[in-house]
Amino acid sequence: MRTRISARFVVGYDGTGHVVYENGAVVYEDDTVVHVGHGFEGRVDVERDEGLALVGPGFVDLNALGDIDHAVFDTYQDDALATGQRWSESYLERRHEVFGREEEAFKRRYAFGQLLLNGITTALPIASEISKEWAETYEETADAAEAAADLGLRVYLGPSYRSAVPVVDGRGRTRLHREPRLGEAGLDAAARFVADIERAGHGLVRGMLAPSRVETVDPALLRRTRALSDELRCPVRLHAGQTLFEVGLLREAHGRRPMELLHDLGFLGPRTLIPHAWAVAGHSELPVPGDDLDLLRDSGTTVIFCPMAVARYAVVLESFDRYLAHGIRMAMGTDTAPPDMIRAMDTGMVLTKAVERRRSAGSCRDLYDAATLGGADALGRPDLGRLAEGTRADLTVIDLSGPRTGPVDDPIRTLVLAGDGRDVRTVVVDGRTVVDGGVLLGARPDDRARAQAYLDRYRAAYPERDHLGRTEQELFPPTYPIRRAAP
Repeated sequence: MRTRISARFVVGYDGTGHVVYENGAVVYEDDTVVHVGHGFEGRVDVERDEGLALVGPGFVDLNALGDIDHAVFDTYQDDALATGQRWSESYLERRHEVFGREEEAFKRRYAFGQLLLNGITTALPIASEISKEWAETYEETADAAEAAADLGLRVYLGPSYRSAVPVVDGRGRTRLHREPRLGEAGLDAAARFVADIERAGHGLVRGMLAPSRVETVDPALLRRTRALSDELRCPVRLHAGQTLFEVGLLREAHGRRPMELLHDLGFLGPRTLIPHAWAVAGHSELPVPGDDLDLLRDSGTTVIFCPMAVARYAVVLESFDRYLAHGIRMAMGTDTAPPDMIRAMDTGMVLTKAVERRRSAGSCRDLYDAATLGGADALGRPDLGRLAEGTRADLTVIDLSGPRTGPVDDPIRTLVLAGDGRDVRTVVVDGRTVVDGGVLLGARPDDRARAQAYLDRYRAAYPERDHLGRTEQELFPPTYPIRRAAP
């Protein structure tokens, strides 16, 4: 079936970069784009005129929330309360899965729906391990693959794994508790999952390796991960350069900063994706000499810029423009709720201007490129992140006619400065319409109630892990006192 979507603005790709066609159209047949721009005279089976809207490639989110968001719990505490976000030493002996397999499957499905509603068509999910017995499993990742295929989200999946977990002792001090055998078993399961999913030819679902944080994965396991990524020809994503705590641990254990250690291990490379990577030599929080940015650039590693997430944790990349100018490959991630890529671009623009003290910094062009072309290129997918003849029919229609948007100047600048994820009207993945009129077509009537129940249990489980045994109310004080009516 051949479909034409027309709109006031259509973002096409001319072989070197994005271009905007005014009063243009995109035509796709089944799962493939056959025309972008003006003057298509061929037959079509379905015609949609979206009016004052921007039709562009679906967003590519390389660090996409696959969770019922935990950032609502841990982005406002002082240091004393923040220790309640980690396992206590006593909890190690009685750790357990807080949620069953069915609940975990629902969590993924709900999160994937949120990504689609925000115009994200390709995602590499990330979830907290705080409520796990250790890390993710093959089975729950298989359930996530089923959910993605059912909803119509393009994903790269692999169960997370780690060799160690941060724990807090009775005096509030944090250390790493190591169980290397669990890390090895986790990588075995991850490698099996990637091989199985690629062999199955799952369509929208591909494999990736997802070791946890650099400080929680033993160097030997990182070497093995790199070798398997090369053997399986799949991307590998590792959080690194994310906290000063991580930097201190690695310097104490190995005498190296995170990027230095990864370089020494041969881990950096074109298939390597590093979320955050702000804690590098020369950052104002790490004022030491070093060549971390050179190592990222020369290896072809992609840095995933997650501006909303890092800003909520009171840190900032210094800066998106600096990394680009240095020749580092840049992509985007949301990594929080809502997984709103438009807000992420806006936040990234504002943070970059503030860091650089320059109004021309953080251009909408560069951020939009990172949210589309940058993510697709990092995955080795020239058929994603752009609309041109022969690319996949992954596209997002964003309404520019709403009264809160106001008059339209340049469509991309208007999108970033005045829009947000609520303006996403239509989403198509591989030629299949998955969001129509702002409604997720795969949604279920009880999704919202189930998500609330999940979040409530998620939060209620924190006290049993806290080294001081603080109550839920003590760990998560309300913004203002809440007065409830008498029963």
